[in-house]
Amino acid sequence: MKQYEVIVFDVDDTLMDFDKSEQAAFGSVFGKYEMPDGLKQYRSSYRTISEGLWRDLENGNLGLNELGSERFRRLFLEHELNLDAVVFNQDYLGFLGEQMHLMPGADKVIEALSHKRLAIITNGFEAVQTSRIRNSPFSDAFEQVIISEATGYRKPQKEIFEYAFQQLQVTDPSTVLMVGDSLTSDIQGGLNAGVDTCWFNPSRKKNQTPIEPTYEISRLEELLEIVI
Repeated sequence: MKQYEVIVFDVDDTLMDFDKSEQAAFGSVFGKYEMPDGLKQYRSSYRTISEGLWRDLENGNLGLNELGSERFRRLFLEHELNLDAVVFNQDYLGFLGEQMHLMPGADKVIEALSHKRLAIITNGFEAVQTSRIRNSPFSDAFEQVIISEATGYRKPQKEIFEYAFQQLQVTDPSTVLMVGDSLTSDIQGGLNAGVDTCWFNPSRKKNQTPIEPTYEISRLEELLEIVI
């Protein structure tokens, strides 16, 4: 079995349940604006808009700061809501940074890998991701936490991995394993950087892309069979 010296994790929907965090933050921000039914009324539209914009971000067609307010600008336009998208986005990100919902088995897996060199590479807003990781049970487990907003690069760009390798003083990419739930972001990014990849696929989705991960798991605990 191949030995990996460094294991790099994605955060959202890999170590943390972003759907639950987003839902809680969405409910809180609409509550602040005295729109208690906002979660139920607008979340479906928001998810469609947001997912499209995140794909644009991955493809390099949109910046992160633009994404933040643009998703709400489009939502408010679609539903004829007279709200300031920039301010609303800031409020939403504040609530999101308070959320910390773990994926099943995440804390146990990170604890079991405490003898390994661990790192994070995540696309997202620096303040939000830093806050969520700091409030998690594994806040001190990672040697490096690389956040796209802080580096100017994003997965799947190989540059964010090269930046991580510099911070980790990694000279041999074959000693690194990238673990994440997104084929187009985490796995493609790992392939671009020349590292082995592990696709976390809890819903057992069919891979309908040409992207081929080195490993595939449906439970985080299965990772231990690969790296220990």
